[in-house]
Amino acid sequence: MKNIITTIVLILAFTQAFAISAPMNTNIENLNNLELISAKKDIHTDTIMVKGNCNMCKTRIENAGLIKGVKRITWIKHDDIAIVIYDATKTSIDKVEQAIAEVGHDTTNHKADDKVYNALPKCCKYRGTCCSKH
Repeated sequence: MKNIITTIVLILAFTQAFAISAPMNTNIENLNNLELISAKKDIHTDTIMVKGNCNMCKTRIENAGLIKGVKRITWIKHDDIAIVIYDATKTSIDKVEQAIAEVGHDTTNHKADDKVYNALPKCCKYRGTCCSKH
């Protein structure tokens, strides 16, 4: 046990020695490179309203919203919102909304086609007062 602790202390001391001896401008260059990368990627996070009811809706909405350029989409059932993280150089929030509306879910700026909406399972019907979230 004593040997293990001694080894860990030596490893920590060794890594600290390298950290102290590293030139400071390398860290500044790394920060500058990160800023350039993030500026090039133009990553945005937006929240949109998306109507739905259940976990089947959640799966359908999130799968439909994962178009090229979308890094992540999460639909929050009880709030009827989707949080979308995307690369604005590759897609737009409008394209994400269109893709979601195409599978039957109304969004902030796009209404799903009635024919597609009517084909949804009964538990996924969110228009009108007949169905509630579960």
